[in-house]
Amino acid sequence: MSDVIATDALVIGAGPCGLFAVFELGLLDIKAHVVDVLDKVGGQCAELYPEKPIYDIPAVPRITGQGLTDALMEQIAPFGPTFRLGEMVVSVEKIGDPLFRCTTDHGTVFEAKVVVIAAGGGSFQPKRPPIKDIEAFEDTSVFYAVRQMEVFRDKRLMIVGGGDSALDWVVNLHPIAHRITLVHRRDEFRAAPDTVNKMRALVERRAMDLIIGQVMAVEGEGGALEAALVKTNDGRMIEVLCEAMLPFFGLTMKLGPIADWGVALTDGLVAVDTEKFETSVPGLFAIGDINTYPGKLKLILSGFHEGALMAQAAARYVFPDRRPVFQYTTSSTSLQRKLGVE
Repeated sequence: MSDVIATDALVIGAGPCGLFAVFELGLLDIKAHVVDVLDKVGGQCAELYPEKPIYDIPAVPRITGQGLTDALMEQIAPFGPTFRLGEMVVSVEKIGDPLFRCTTDHGTVFEAKVVVIAAGGGSFQPKRPPIKDIEAFEDTSVFYAVRQMEVFRDKRLMIVGGGDSALDWVVNLHPIAHRITLVHRRDEFRAAPDTVNKMRALVERRAMDLIIGQVMAVEGEGGALEAALVKTNDGRMIEVLCEAMLPFFGLTMKLGPIADWGVALTDGLVAVDTEKFETSVPGLFAIGDINTYPGKLKLILSGFHEGALMAQAAARYVFPDRRPVFQYTTSSTSLQRKLGVE
């Protein structure tokens, strides 16, 4: 066994909810280590839509996924969390009260008084669409996420899908792409009504193309996309010129090793209470998209709320002899000192 890393709290997942959990824990003097299977912080925000605007963070009218990640990293900097990126926690074993031994797939071993699962939906990967020969173009001209919008500047871009991701990127990439063609199997969309209206307005003034049908095959050489064959709903087969493609067919979410950690599950998610967001295992918490409870909303702001209540409960395990005292950052000089406020 490698050297054991002792910490107050182990946070599994470095997405927005995991990062904010570090802040709430830090206010209560709880030191945290953070582990994430991705090679960077930010979770799905940074991995799938770093440049996509988010509009429902309280008091922040508009911020990108990467912008939110950067702001959270700045917010938690006073607490000096330690990150282990590119590693997956594969086992969590309760060895004391409170004490957990957690091991990653790289052999890193932690012993933590509390564990916080903030792993989003677990491990995730985009669903590959049933399009002939698409594998040859992946990561060169076919992409399942937008990490840099500039990649699509002045390109003939085909976006495939009818949900929020597809239509959001139609609207956001329209100003920089040479021409966008949206392909969906029916003339009904699952995206937010306002976004659908914006897309239809672009179509109406002939600023983009909408094809109702299915992409059957792609054409090109050496990973460079040149065209796509689309079968329309009236049975025609048409060739559409395109230099890049964004297929959005959803994500395959896998709970992964979490299913073997002895926590109660409901419909493939971790069941928690709504007082502490604690799992069926005392001292093991779950916040964000990975958990479920009556009335659950999969929103970042909901995960922030869950993290705040979780931290208050975690403090009772980490400091069992300390009398809980609730303080406000606006008035508490001790909290302000922790944050480096002058």
